[in-house]
This record gives sequence, structure tokens and C-alpha cells, in this order.
Amino acid sequence: TLRKDGQSEFTYKMDVCAPEDIAETDHVDAFDELGIVAVVDEAAYPMLVGLELDYSFELIGGGFKHYNPNSKTNCGCGKSFKI
Repeated sequence: TLRKDGQSEFTYKMDVCAPEDIAETDHVDAFDELGIVAVVDEAAYPMLVGLELDYSFELIGGGFKHYNPNSKTNCGCGKSFKI
């Protein structure tokens, strides 16, 4: 989902949730080969359509990388963006 804060406008927020916490209006994508289920809330979905998520094992600057075709600007840290 997204939080409205950060250096730009929105910050990406990933968390673990239980199946009973998934709302009927949430968008759910299952990646069975990886054993992952991605859940995006209805309000954030339009801003995340087309998002590519990658992971870097680099010692400095490693972690999740977001490639969002909907963002107009991104902060230098790559954790927040503006639509």
C-alpha cells in the first residue's frame, strides 16, 4: 500500500497480513511459483498499476527497488514518489 508522506508525496509500504485481513475490495495477485501473494488496497491500486518490484543484494543501497511507471518524480532514496 502507500502512505502519504516521505520526501516527495507517497511512500511505499509493504507488510505481512493474515488472510482474514484481506478486504473484498483489495486487489490480490498470487505468484504460486514463488509462494507469494501480493495484496494492494483499492485506494493505492491505480497508482501502482504496472509497478515492477525488484530486490538488490548490494551491501550499500540494497533492498527492494520500485519501478513505477505512474510516478512523475522520485526522491533520491527511491522510497517515495510523486504522482
